Amino acid sequence: MSEFRFKQFSVTQDNCGMKVSTDGVLLGAWADPKQAKNSLDIGTGTGLLSLMLAQRFQHLSLTAIEYDPAAYACATQNVNASPFAAQIQLRQGDITQWHTCTRFEHIVCNPPYFTSGQTARDAKRATARHAHTLTHEALLHVLAERLTPRGCADLILPVTEGERLIADATQYDLHLHRQVYVHSTPSKPASRLLFTLSPTTHPLISDTLVLRDDHNHFTPAFAALTRDFYLKLP
Repeated sequence: MSEFRFKQFSVTQDNCGMKVSTDGVLLGAWADPKQAKNSLDIGTGTGLLSLMLAQRFQHLSLTAIEYDPAAYACATQNVNASPFAAQIQLRQGDITQWHTCTRFEHIVCNPPYFTSGQTARDAKRATARHAHTLTHEALLHVLAERLTPRGCADLILPVTEGERLIADATQYDLHLHRQVYVHSTPSKPASRLLFTLSPTTHPLISDTLVLRDDHNHFTPAFAALTRDFYLKLP
């Protein structure tokens, strides 16, 4: 059984196309629902993001939706085995076909990002990773439709795809509020972009984050961000 253990919960991921990754942990630790009462986790996969947000924000009511039935079953198992099951409602289905009047003060999503010829090795990973199942245009439409006027959406993408999505977001009246360029080491260019979109304009907050130093040790900034989750961090 493939299991990833965190300090307050564990994630079983055998039948889930998207395994626990640094991207997911980064987003779950960085996302900021602020005073939001409800949050929507789009494409929850193993349930990781919802579990991390539930641990960080005990007041937050989360709805996690997953398209793939096997991943949904995996998320259900992980949530039910955690101390945070009461905070998280799981749904199986296509977010673009979910008809609800509910609007959310916060949305979190680790979107698919293979947008061209790349092919993942198995069908589950392809479904989880390829933007053919949830295009970035469809995602932006969902964000614009589901967010409250002062709500916000936190996402992570490779830099090129993230910058493209941010540019496209203006067509949906979604505005960039926060962005963090993530570097794996000090000498490498940024590989990921954490960013926040909102229907309301805010002053832009921009930053950088380096994950490991030249000796391959976690930087103090990355350790501080993820300390509440990784077992290897005291």
